[in-house]
Amino acid sequence: MNIQITGDEVERGDEILTPEALEFVAELQRRFGDRRDELMAARKARREEVARTGRLDFLPETADVRAGDWTVAPAPEDLQDRRVEITGPTERKMTINALNSGARVWLADMEDASTPHWSNVVGGQVNLYDAVRRHISAMSPQGKLYELKTDQRLATIVMRPRGWHFDDQHIVVDGKPVVGALVDFGLYFFHNARELVERGSGPYFYLPKMESHLEARLWNDVFTFAQAELGIPHGTVRATVLIETIPAAFEMDEILYELRDHASGLNAGRWDYLFSIIKYFRDAGPSFVLPDRATVGMTSPFMRAYAQLLVKTCHRRNAHAIGGMAAFIPSRRDVDVNTVAFAKVREDKEREAGDGFDGSWVAHPDLVPICREIFDGVLGDRPHQVDRQRDDVEVTAEDLLDVSSADGSITLDGLRDNVEVSLVYLDAWLRGAGAVAIHNLMEDAATVEISRSQIWQWVHNSSKLDDGTVVTAELVRRVLDEEMAKLLAAADGIEHQLEQARTIFEEVALADDYIDFLTLPAYEQVVGL
Repeated sequence: MNIQITGDEVERGDEILTPEALEFVAELQRRFGDRRDELMAARKARREEVARTGRLDFLPETADVRAGDWTVAPAPEDLQDRRVEITGPTERKMTINALNSGARVWLADMEDASTPHWSNVVGGQVNLYDAVRRHISAMSPQGKLYELKTDQRLATIVMRPRGWHFDDQHIVVDGKPVVGALVDFGLYFFHNARELVERGSGPYFYLPKMESHLEARLWNDVFTFAQAELGIPHGTVRATVLIETIPAAFEMDEILYELRDHASGLNAGRWDYLFSIIKYFRDAGPSFVLPDRATVGMTSPFMRAYAQLLVKTCHRRNAHAIGGMAAFIPSRRDVDVNTVAFAKVREDKEREAGDGFDGSWVAHPDLVPICREIFDGVLGDRPHQVDRQRDDVEVTAEDLLDVSSADGSITLDGLRDNVEVSLVYLDAWLRGAGAVAIHNLMEDAATVEISRSQIWQWVHNSSKLDDGTVVTAELVRRVLDEEMAKLLAAADGIEHQLEQARTIFEEVALADDYIDFLTLPAYEQVVGL
Protein backbone atom coordinates (compact mmCIF):
# COMPACT_ATOMS: atom_id res chain seq x y z
CA MET A 1 0.00 0.00 0.00
CA ASN A 2 1.28 3.48 -0.91
CA ILE A 3 0.99 4.94 2.59
CA GLN A 4 3.73 6.83 4.40
CA ILE A 5 3.84 7.78 8.07
CA THR A 6 6.12 10.78 8.51
CA GLY A 7 5.43 11.40 12.20
CA ASP A 8 7.65 10.19 15.02
CA GLU A 9 6.85 7.07 16.98
CA VAL A 10 4.16 7.52 19.61
CA GLU A 11 3.74 5.27 22.65
CA ARG A 12 1.35 2.44 21.72
CA GLY A 13 1.01 3.97 18.27
CA ASP A 14 1.47 0.55 16.70
CA GLU A 15 -1.88 -0.46 18.22
CA ILE A 16 -3.61 2.36 16.34
CA LEU A 17 -1.57 2.61 13.15
CA THR A 18 -2.06 -1.00 12.11
CA PRO A 19 -1.78 -1.91 8.41
CA GLU A 20 -5.52 -2.60 8.29
CA ALA A 21 -6.46 0.71 9.94
CA LEU A 22 -4.13 2.65 7.66
CA GLU A 23 -5.54 0.95 4.59
CA PHE A 24 -9.04 1.93 5.73
CA VAL A 25 -7.95 5.57 6.14
CA ALA A 26 -6.21 5.44 2.76
CA GLU A 27 -9.38 4.16 1.09
CA LEU A 28 -11.35 7.04 2.65
CA GLN A 29 -8.80 9.48 1.23
CA ARG A 30 -8.88 7.93 -2.23
CA ARG A 31 -12.66 7.90 -2.39
CA PHE A 32 -13.41 11.26 -0.82
CA GLY A 33 -10.26 13.42 -0.91
CA ASP A 34 -10.93 14.96 -4.31
CA ARG A 35 -14.49 15.87 -3.37
CA ARG A 36 -13.19 17.58 -0.27
CA ASP A 37 -10.84 19.61 -2.47
CA GLU A 38 -13.74 20.64 -4.71
CA LEU A 39 -15.78 21.73 -1.70
CA MET A 40 -12.92 23.86 -0.38
CA ALA A 41 -12.74 25.58 -3.77
CA ALA A 42 -16.52 26.11 -3.60
CA ARG A 43 -16.10 27.74 -0.17
CA LYS A 44 -13.62 30.20 -1.62
CA ALA A 45 -15.87 31.05 -4.57
CA ARG A 46 -18.87 31.59 -2.32
CA ARG A 47 -16.94 33.88 0.02
CA GLU A 48 -15.74 35.93 -2.97
CA GLU A 49 -19.36 36.35 -4.06
CA VAL A 50 -20.31 37.51 -0.56
CA ALA A 51 -17.42 39.96 -0.60
CA ARG A 52 -18.80 41.34 -3.88
CA THR A 53 -22.45 41.55 -2.77
CA GLY A 54 -22.19 41.88 1.01
CA ARG A 55 -25.11 39.46 1.21
CA LEU A 56 -26.08 35.94 2.24
CA ASP A 57 -29.56 34.43 2.01
CA PHE A 58 -31.47 31.19 2.20
CA LEU A 59 -30.91 29.08 -0.92
CA PRO A 60 -33.74 29.24 -3.46
CA GLU A 61 -32.74 25.88 -4.95
CA THR A 62 -33.40 24.06 -1.67
CA ALA A 63 -36.69 25.73 -0.76
CA ASP A 64 -38.51 22.40 -1.15
CA VAL A 65 -36.26 20.83 1.52
CA ARG A 66 -37.04 23.64 3.96
CA ALA A 67 -40.75 23.34 3.23
CA GLY A 68 -40.84 19.53 3.28
CA ASP A 69 -42.35 17.36 6.00
CA TRP A 70 -39.49 15.08 7.00
CA THR A 71 -37.60 14.17 10.17
CA VAL A 72 -34.23 12.67 11.03
CA ALA A 73 -33.82 9.16 12.39
CA PRO A 74 -34.77 8.68 16.08
CA ALA A 75 -31.90 9.20 18.50
CA PRO A 76 -30.34 6.08 20.03
CA GLU A 77 -30.96 5.42 23.70
CA ASP A 78 -27.71 6.92 25.01
CA LEU A 79 -28.26 10.14 23.03
CA GLN A 80 -31.87 10.67 24.11
CA ASP A 81 -30.89 12.72 27.16
CA ARG A 82 -28.18 15.30 26.52
CA ARG A 83 -29.01 17.90 29.17
CA VAL A 84 -25.35 18.41 30.13
CA GLU A 85 -22.38 17.92 27.85
CA ILE A 86 -18.75 18.50 28.80
CA THR A 87 -16.06 19.28 26.25
CA GLY A 88 -12.33 18.81 26.31
CA PRO A 89 -9.29 17.35 24.58
CA THR A 90 -8.53 13.63 24.51
CA GLU A 91 -5.59 13.95 26.90
CA ARG A 92 -5.59 10.92 29.21
CA LYS A 93 -6.40 12.52 32.58
CA MET A 94 -8.98 14.83 31.01
CA THR A 95 -10.60 11.84 29.33
CA ILE A 96 -11.11 10.18 32.70
CA ASN A 97 -12.35 13.35 34.38
CA ALA A 98 -14.81 14.04 31.57
CA LEU A 99 -16.24 10.52 31.67
CA ASN A 100 -16.58 10.77 35.46
CA SER A 101 -17.97 14.32 35.44
CA GLY A 102 -21.67 13.48 35.70
CA ALA A 103 -22.33 14.98 32.28
CA ARG A 104 -24.50 12.94 29.94
CA VAL A 105 -22.13 13.41 26.98
CA TRP A 106 -18.42 14.03 26.58
CA LEU A 107 -17.37 15.85 23.43
CA ALA A 108 -14.01 14.18 22.93
CA ASP A 109 -12.31 16.99 21.09
CA MET A 110 -9.64 16.28 18.50
CA GLU A 111 -10.26 19.65 16.89
CA ASP A 112 -10.26 23.13 18.47
CA ALA A 113 -9.15 21.98 21.94
CA SER A 114 -6.33 19.78 20.67
CA THR A 115 -3.14 20.79 18.90
CA PRO A 116 -2.62 18.40 15.96
CA HIS A 117 0.88 17.41 17.03
CA TRP A 118 1.35 13.84 15.89
CA SER A 119 1.65 12.73 19.52
CA ASN A 120 -1.79 14.23 20.24
CA VAL A 121 -3.40 12.79 17.10
CA VAL A 122 -2.24 9.25 17.82
CA GLY A 123 -2.18 9.52 21.61
CA GLY A 124 -5.75 10.78 21.59
CA GLN A 125 -6.81 7.72 19.62
CA VAL A 126 -5.04 5.49 22.16
CA ASN A 127 -6.93 7.16 24.99
CA LEU A 128 -10.25 6.85 23.18
CA TYR A 129 -9.54 3.18 22.46
CA ASP A 130 -9.02 2.56 26.16
CA ALA A 131 -11.97 4.73 27.19
CA VAL A 132 -14.37 2.85 24.92
CA ARG A 133 -13.24 -0.43 26.54
CA ARG A 134 -13.40 1.05 30.05
CA HIS A 135 -9.83 0.18 30.99
CA ILE A 136 -8.27 3.63 31.16
CA SER A 137 -6.33 5.04 34.10
CA ALA A 138 -3.63 7.65 34.64
CA MET A 139 -1.08 8.55 37.31
CA SER A 140 -0.21 12.20 37.94
CA PRO A 141 3.41 13.28 38.58
CA GLN A 142 2.37 13.77 42.20
CA GLY A 143 1.27 10.14 42.45
CA LYS A 144 -2.51 10.64 42.22
CA LEU A 145 -4.33 7.82 40.46
CA TYR A 146 -7.17 8.67 38.08
CA GLU A 147 -9.65 5.88 37.32
CA LEU A 148 -13.16 5.52 35.95
CA LYS A 149 -15.91 5.53 38.56
CA THR A 150 -17.90 2.31 38.80
CA ASP A 151 -20.85 3.64 40.82
CA GLN A 152 -22.33 6.05 38.25
CA ARG A 153 -23.24 6.40 34.61
CA LEU A 154 -20.25 7.49 32.53
CA ALA A 155 -20.63 10.13 29.84
CA THR A 156 -21.45 8.98 26.31
CA ILE A 157 -18.51 9.64 23.98
CA VAL A 158 -19.13 11.90 20.99
CA MET A 159 -15.86 12.47 19.14
CA ARG A 160 -15.10 15.68 17.22
CA PRO A 161 -12.70 15.22 14.30
CA ARG A 162 -10.91 18.09 12.61
CA GLY A 163 -12.71 20.23 10.04
CA TRP A 164 -12.68 19.64 6.30
CA HIS A 165 -10.11 22.40 5.74
CA PHE A 166 -7.24 20.69 7.55
CA ASP A 167 -4.71 18.22 6.05
CA ASP A 168 -2.56 16.00 8.26
CA GLN A 169 1.01 16.13 7.01
CA HIS A 170 1.98 13.02 8.98
CA ILE A 171 0.01 10.53 6.85
CA VAL A 172 0.68 10.63 3.12
CA VAL A 173 -1.34 8.53 0.66
CA ASP A 174 -0.35 8.37 -2.99
CA GLY A 175 1.92 11.36 -2.47
CA LYS A 176 -0.70 13.62 -0.81
CA PRO A 177 -1.35 14.37 2.87
CA VAL A 178 -4.60 12.85 4.12
CA VAL A 179 -7.53 15.08 5.08
CA GLY A 180 -7.33 15.45 8.87
CA ALA A 181 -11.04 14.78 9.31
CA LEU A 182 -10.65 11.42 7.57
CA VAL A 183 -7.65 10.53 9.74
CA ASP A 184 -9.53 11.25 12.95
CA PHE A 185 -12.81 9.68 11.86
CA GLY A 186 -11.19 6.73 10.13
CA LEU A 187 -8.96 5.60 12.99
CA TYR A 188 -11.69 6.04 15.61
CA PHE A 189 -14.36 4.29 13.55
CA PHE A 190 -12.09 1.42 12.49
CA HIS A 191 -10.99 0.58 16.01
CA ASN A 192 -14.13 1.34 18.00
CA ALA A 193 -17.34 1.14 15.96
CA ARG A 194 -18.00 -2.56 16.51
CA GLU A 195 -16.91 -2.43 20.15
CA LEU A 196 -19.25 0.49 20.82
CA VAL A 197 -22.20 -1.28 19.21
CA GLU A 198 -21.55 -4.41 21.28
CA ARG A 199 -21.56 -2.24 24.40
CA GLY A 200 -24.95 -0.78 23.54
CA SER A 201 -23.68 2.51 22.19
CA GLY A 202 -22.34 3.53 18.80
CA PRO A 203 -19.83 5.64 16.89
CA TYR A 204 -21.06 9.18 17.50
CA PHE A 205 -19.51 12.35 16.10
CA TYR A 206 -19.61 16.12 16.38
CA LEU A 207 -18.96 17.64 12.93
CA PRO A 208 -17.26 21.07 12.97
CA LYS A 209 -16.92 24.10 10.70
CA MET A 210 -19.13 23.02 7.82
CA GLU A 211 -20.28 25.78 5.50
CA SER A 212 -22.84 24.04 3.32
CA HIS A 213 -25.21 21.10 2.97
CA LEU A 214 -22.91 19.73 0.27
CA GLU A 215 -20.22 19.34 2.92
CA ALA A 216 -22.78 17.49 5.05
CA ARG A 217 -23.55 15.28 2.05
CA LEU A 218 -19.88 14.35 1.86
CA TRP A 219 -19.88 13.36 5.53
CA ASN A 220 -23.01 11.28 4.95
CA ASP A 221 -21.32 9.46 2.08
CA VAL A 222 -18.28 8.83 4.27
CA PHE A 223 -20.52 7.34 6.97
CA THR A 224 -22.42 5.18 4.49
CA PHE A 225 -19.23 3.80 2.97
CA ALA A 226 -17.50 3.21 6.32
CA GLN A 227 -20.45 1.29 7.74
CA ALA A 228 -20.76 -0.91 4.66
CA GLU A 229 -17.01 -1.49 4.48
CA LEU A 230 -16.78 -2.74 8.08
CA GLY A 231 -20.17 -4.47 8.22
CA ILE A 232 -21.73 -1.99 10.64
CA PRO A 233 -25.51 -1.51 10.16
CA HIS A 234 -26.49 1.57 8.17
CA GLY A 235 -27.55 4.40 10.47
CA THR A 236 -25.39 3.28 13.39
CA VAL A 237 -23.26 6.41 13.05
CA ARG A 238 -24.86 9.48 14.61
CA ALA A 239 -23.68 13.01 13.95
CA THR A 240 -24.35 16.29 15.69
CA VAL A 241 -23.42 19.24 13.51
CA LEU A 242 -21.99 22.40 14.95
CA ILE A 243 -23.67 25.36 13.31
CA GLU A 244 -20.66 27.56 13.77
CA THR A 245 -20.37 29.31 10.43
CA ILE A 246 -22.65 32.02 9.10
CA PRO A 247 -23.36 30.25 5.77
CA ALA A 248 -24.36 27.09 7.66
CA ALA A 249 -26.91 29.14 9.63
CA PHE A 250 -28.76 29.61 6.34
CA GLU A 251 -28.70 25.85 5.64
CA MET A 252 -29.69 24.19 8.92
CA ASP A 253 -32.60 22.31 7.36
CA GLU A 254 -30.55 21.23 4.39
CA ILE A 255 -27.67 19.98 6.56
CA LEU A 256 -30.01 17.86 8.66
CA TYR A 257 -31.70 16.58 5.50
CA GLU A 258 -28.41 15.41 3.96
CA LEU A 259 -27.55 13.58 7.18
CA ARG A 260 -31.09 12.47 8.04
CA ASP A 261 -30.20 8.77 8.43
CA HIS A 262 -27.29 9.70 10.68
CA ALA A 263 -28.20 13.05 12.26
CA SER A 264 -28.97 13.47 15.93
CA GLY A 265 -28.90 17.22 16.37
CA LEU A 266 -27.34 20.63 15.88
CA ASN A 267 -25.18 22.64 18.26
CA ALA A 268 -24.98 26.41 18.62
CA GLY A 269 -21.21 26.78 18.31
CA ARG A 270 -21.32 30.42 19.33
CA TRP A 271 -17.60 31.30 19.37
CA ASP A 272 -16.73 29.93 15.95
CA TYR A 273 -19.98 31.47 14.71
CA LEU A 274 -18.81 34.95 15.71
CA PHE A 275 -15.43 34.23 14.13
CA SER A 276 -17.18 33.18 10.93
CA ILE A 277 -19.25 36.37 10.79
CA ILE A 278 -16.13 38.49 11.10
CA LYS A 279 -14.28 36.38 8.53
CA TYR A 280 -17.11 36.29 6.03
CA PHE A 281 -17.92 40.01 6.20
CA ARG A 282 -14.47 41.33 7.05
CA ASP A 283 -14.46 43.65 4.04
CA ALA A 284 -18.16 44.61 4.11
CA GLY A 285 -17.69 47.92 5.88
CA PRO A 286 -18.38 49.36 9.34
CA SER A 287 -21.88 47.84 9.65
CA PHE A 288 -20.26 44.41 10.13
CA VAL A 289 -17.60 45.51 12.61
CA LEU A 290 -18.13 43.97 16.04
CA PRO A 291 -17.24 45.63 19.37
CA ASP A 292 -15.01 44.01 22.01
CA ARG A 293 -15.59 40.27 21.97
CA ALA A 294 -16.40 40.24 25.70
CA THR A 295 -19.45 42.43 25.06
CA VAL A 296 -20.99 40.31 22.27
CA GLY A 297 -23.13 37.64 23.90
CA MET A 298 -26.15 35.53 23.17
CA THR A 299 -28.50 38.40 24.08
CA SER A 300 -27.39 40.37 21.03
CA PRO A 301 -30.36 40.34 18.60
CA PHE A 302 -28.49 38.66 15.75
CA MET A 303 -27.25 35.93 18.09
CA ARG A 304 -30.75 35.48 19.54
CA ALA A 305 -32.07 35.00 16.01
CA TYR A 306 -29.41 32.36 15.30
CA ALA A 307 -30.08 30.44 18.53
CA GLN A 308 -33.85 30.44 18.23
CA LEU A 309 -33.77 29.44 14.56
CA LEU A 310 -31.54 26.51 15.53
CA VAL A 311 -34.01 25.29 18.16
CA LYS A 312 -36.98 25.68 15.82
CA THR A 313 -35.20 23.84 13.00
CA CYS A 314 -34.05 20.96 15.20
CA HIS A 315 -37.38 20.35 16.88
CA ARG A 316 -39.32 20.49 13.64
CA ARG A 317 -37.02 17.72 12.37
CA ASN A 318 -37.08 15.62 15.58
CA ALA A 319 -33.45 16.47 16.33
CA HIS A 320 -31.82 17.73 19.52
CA ALA A 321 -30.76 21.35 19.91
CA ILE A 322 -27.62 21.69 22.02
CA GLY A 323 -26.60 25.02 23.49
CA GLY A 324 -23.25 26.77 23.61
CA MET A 325 -20.19 26.65 25.78
CA ALA A 326 -19.92 27.91 29.35
CA ALA A 327 -16.18 28.52 29.24
CA PHE A 328 -15.62 29.65 32.84
CA ILE A 329 -12.92 27.80 34.79
CA PRO A 330 -13.67 28.04 38.54
CA SER A 331 -10.98 29.47 40.79
CA ARG A 332 -9.78 27.43 43.76
CA ARG A 333 -8.77 30.64 45.55
CA ASP A 334 -11.11 33.50 44.64
CA VAL A 335 -14.68 33.00 45.87
CA ASP A 336 -15.80 36.40 44.58
CA VAL A 337 -14.70 35.58 41.03
CA ASN A 338 -16.65 32.34 41.19
CA THR A 339 -19.78 34.02 42.57
CA VAL A 340 -19.96 36.48 39.68
CA ALA A 341 -19.10 33.88 37.04
CA PHE A 342 -21.51 31.23 38.34
CA ALA A 343 -24.31 33.81 38.16
CA LYS A 344 -23.46 34.49 34.51
CA VAL A 345 -23.33 30.77 33.72
CA ARG A 346 -26.69 30.27 35.40
CA GLU A 347 -28.25 33.14 33.45
CA ASP A 348 -26.88 31.74 30.18
CA LYS A 349 -28.17 28.23 30.80
CA GLU A 350 -31.55 29.46 32.01
CA ARG A 351 -31.95 31.38 28.77
CA GLU A 352 -31.03 28.32 26.71
CA ALA A 353 -33.35 26.00 28.59
CA GLY A 354 -36.12 28.57 28.33
CA ASP A 355 -35.58 28.92 24.58
CA GLY A 356 -36.09 25.19 24.11
CA PHE A 357 -32.57 23.81 23.95
CA ASP A 358 -32.34 20.17 25.01
CA GLY A 359 -28.95 20.49 26.66
CA SER A 360 -25.84 22.60 26.78
CA TRP A 361 -22.05 22.57 27.04
CA VAL A 362 -19.68 23.24 29.91
CA ALA A 363 -15.88 23.31 29.92
CA HIS A 364 -15.26 22.22 33.52
CA PRO A 365 -16.68 19.49 35.78
CA ASP A 366 -17.58 22.04 38.47
CA LEU A 367 -20.12 23.58 36.09
CA VAL A 368 -21.93 20.29 35.44
CA PRO A 369 -24.18 20.56 38.55
CA ILE A 370 -25.27 24.11 37.65
CA CYS A 371 -26.18 23.19 34.08
CA ARG A 372 -27.88 19.96 35.18
CA GLU A 373 -29.94 21.75 37.85
CA ILE A 374 -31.25 24.29 35.36
CA PHE A 375 -32.16 21.75 32.69
CA ASP A 376 -33.63 19.43 35.32
CA GLY A 377 -35.91 22.27 36.32
CA VAL A 378 -37.24 22.60 32.76
CA LEU A 379 -37.14 18.98 31.62
CA GLY A 380 -38.08 17.16 34.81
CA ASP A 381 -38.20 13.44 34.01
CA ARG A 382 -38.36 14.06 30.26
CA PRO A 383 -35.11 13.37 28.36
CA HIS A 384 -35.52 16.43 26.12
CA GLN A 385 -38.05 19.02 24.94
CA VAL A 386 -38.08 18.24 21.22
CA ASP A 387 -41.88 18.39 21.34
CA ARG A 388 -41.60 22.15 21.92
CA GLN A 389 -41.84 23.24 18.31
CA ARG A 390 -41.21 27.01 18.59
CA ASP A 391 -43.70 27.89 15.88
CA ASP A 392 -43.62 31.40 17.32
CA VAL A 393 -40.12 31.95 15.93
CA GLU A 394 -39.70 33.65 12.57
CA VAL A 395 -36.16 34.50 11.50
CA THR A 396 -35.22 36.35 8.32
CA ALA A 397 -31.89 36.78 6.60
CA GLU A 398 -31.88 40.36 7.86
CA ASP A 399 -32.22 39.12 11.44
CA LEU A 400 -29.19 36.85 11.08
CA LEU A 401 -27.09 39.57 9.46
CA ASP A 402 -28.02 42.47 11.74
CA VAL A 403 -24.57 42.61 13.30
CA SER A 404 -24.88 46.34 13.94
CA SER A 405 -27.43 45.51 16.64
CA ALA A 406 -24.62 44.35 18.95
CA ASP A 407 -24.13 46.65 21.93
CA GLY A 408 -20.72 47.76 23.08
CA SER A 409 -17.70 49.61 21.80
CA ILE A 410 -14.10 48.96 20.83
CA THR A 411 -11.78 49.75 23.71
CA LEU A 412 -8.06 49.70 24.34
CA ASP A 413 -8.64 47.08 27.03
CA GLY A 414 -10.50 44.93 24.50
CA LEU A 415 -7.66 45.28 21.99
CA ARG A 416 -5.12 44.44 24.68
CA ASP A 417 -7.12 41.39 25.76
CA ASN A 418 -7.27 40.14 22.17
CA VAL A 419 -3.51 40.50 21.82
CA GLU A 420 -2.71 38.85 25.14
CA VAL A 421 -5.07 35.92 24.64
CA SER A 422 -3.73 35.32 21.13
CA LEU A 423 -0.10 35.29 22.28
CA VAL A 424 -0.67 33.09 25.33
CA TYR A 425 -2.81 30.66 23.38
CA LEU A 426 -0.50 30.40 20.36
CA ASP A 427 2.48 29.84 22.68
CA ALA A 428 0.64 26.97 24.36
CA TRP A 429 -0.67 25.62 21.03
CA LEU A 430 2.83 25.41 19.58
CA ARG A 431 3.90 23.47 22.67
CA GLY A 432 1.03 21.01 22.28
CA ALA A 433 -1.91 22.35 24.35
CA GLY A 434 -5.07 23.23 22.43
CA ALA A 435 -7.23 24.24 25.41
CA VAL A 436 -5.76 26.88 27.71
CA ALA A 437 -7.14 28.52 30.86
CA ILE A 438 -6.57 32.29 30.65
CA HIS A 439 -8.09 34.59 33.28
CA ASN A 440 -10.47 31.84 34.42
CA LEU A 441 -11.78 31.22 30.91
CA MET A 442 -11.13 28.19 28.76
CA GLU A 443 -9.73 29.53 25.51
CA ASP A 444 -9.46 27.33 22.46
CA ALA A 445 -8.82 27.94 18.77
CA ALA A 446 -12.30 29.39 18.25
CA THR A 447 -11.99 32.19 20.81
CA VAL A 448 -8.52 33.09 19.58
CA GLU A 449 -9.79 33.18 16.01
CA ILE A 450 -12.27 35.84 17.15
CA SER A 451 -9.48 37.81 18.83
CA ARG A 452 -7.11 37.98 15.88
CA SER A 453 -9.92 38.41 13.33
CA GLN A 454 -11.33 41.36 15.24
CA ILE A 455 -7.93 43.04 15.16
CA TRP A 456 -7.61 42.43 11.41
CA GLN A 457 -11.10 43.83 10.84
CA TRP A 458 -10.56 46.86 13.08
CA VAL A 459 -7.29 47.76 11.35
CA HIS A 460 -8.65 47.32 7.83
CA ASN A 461 -11.79 49.33 8.61
CA SER A 462 -9.87 52.09 10.44
CA SER A 463 -12.18 51.46 13.38
CA LYS A 464 -11.98 53.79 16.37
CA LEU A 465 -11.62 53.07 20.05
CA ASP A 466 -14.17 54.58 22.39
CA ASP A 467 -11.79 57.51 22.97
CA GLY A 468 -11.56 58.26 19.24
CA THR A 469 -8.17 56.66 18.62
CA VAL A 470 -7.98 54.91 15.25
CA VAL A 471 -6.94 51.25 15.42
CA THR A 472 -3.86 51.02 13.21
CA ALA A 473 -1.21 48.37 12.71
CA GLU A 474 1.18 50.66 14.57
CA LEU A 475 -1.13 50.79 17.60
CA VAL A 476 -1.52 47.01 17.56
CA ARG A 477 2.26 46.54 17.40
CA ARG A 478 2.73 48.94 20.32
CA VAL A 479 0.28 46.91 22.39
CA LEU A 480 1.96 43.75 21.14
CA ASP A 481 5.35 44.99 22.33
CA GLU A 482 3.91 45.77 25.76
CA GLU A 483 2.17 42.42 26.13
CA MET A 484 5.21 40.52 24.90
CA ALA A 485 7.37 42.26 27.50
CA LYS A 486 4.96 41.26 30.28
CA LEU A 487 4.76 37.65 29.14
CA LEU A 488 8.52 37.28 28.69
CA ALA A 489 9.12 38.72 32.16
CA ALA A 490 6.57 36.33 33.65
CA ALA A 491 8.10 33.36 31.81
CA ASP A 492 11.55 33.97 33.40
CA GLY A 493 13.19 30.71 32.43
CA ILE A 494 10.03 28.72 31.78
CA GLU A 495 10.07 27.05 28.38
CA HIS A 496 7.97 28.96 25.86
CA GLN A 497 7.58 29.72 22.18
CA LEU A 498 6.42 33.32 22.48
CA GLU A 499 8.59 34.65 19.67
CA GLN A 500 7.12 32.10 17.25
CA ALA A 501 3.67 32.94 18.62
CA ARG A 502 4.27 36.62 17.89
CA THR A 503 5.34 35.86 14.32
CA ILE A 504 2.18 33.86 13.69
CA PHE A 505 0.01 36.47 15.36
CA GLU A 506 1.34 39.27 13.18
CA GLU A 507 0.79 37.11 10.10
CA VAL A 508 -2.85 36.30 10.91
CA ALA A 509 -3.83 39.64 12.47
CA LEU A 510 -1.94 42.25 10.48
CA ALA A 511 -1.13 40.86 7.03
CA ASP A 512 -2.80 42.52 4.05
CA ASP A 513 -4.41 39.26 2.98
CA TYR A 514 -6.65 37.56 5.53
CA ILE A 515 -5.68 33.97 6.39
CA ASP A 516 -8.75 31.75 6.83
CA PHE A 517 -7.54 29.77 9.86
CA LEU A 518 -4.71 30.71 12.22
CA THR A 519 -4.07 27.03 12.89
CA LEU A 520 -2.79 26.54 9.34
CA PRO A 521 0.36 28.72 9.60
CA ALA A 522 0.74 27.56 13.21
CA TYR A 523 0.67 23.94 12.00
CA GLU A 524 3.34 24.76 9.42
CA GLN A 525 5.54 25.83 12.32
CA VAL A 526 4.84 22.54 14.12
CA VAL A 527 5.64 20.29 11.17
CA GLY A 528 8.42 22.46 9.76
CA LEU A 529 6.90 23.32 6.39
